[in-house]
Amino acid sequence: MENQQLKSQLACPGLSLAVYREVVAHLRQVDGVDAGLIPQASQQFDYYQSQVGGLWIDYADACDVVSRERVQQILAHYQIHQGDRSQLK
Repeated sequence: MENQQLKSQLACPGLSLAVYREVVAHLRQVDGVDAGLIPQASQQFDYYQSQVGGLWIDYADACDVVSRERVQQILAHYQIHQGDRSQLK
């Protein structure tokens, strides 16, 4: 991943692993964007907490404004459809 910088880390403690994976898959379809999951740091299992610590988003140096706007649209979509549980911004 040369010529890329970590731009964002996002977390929503109650969001399910399946939704995190869906968001990451959706973000990876945007040109110039890469995304992945952050491992859960807690050693204790909590049924009401997410199985992952969050997600990260990298933008390539050449990532254009259209791609960045698309990322914001994707995050807004999941925020709306996940209701108050989603803190993805």
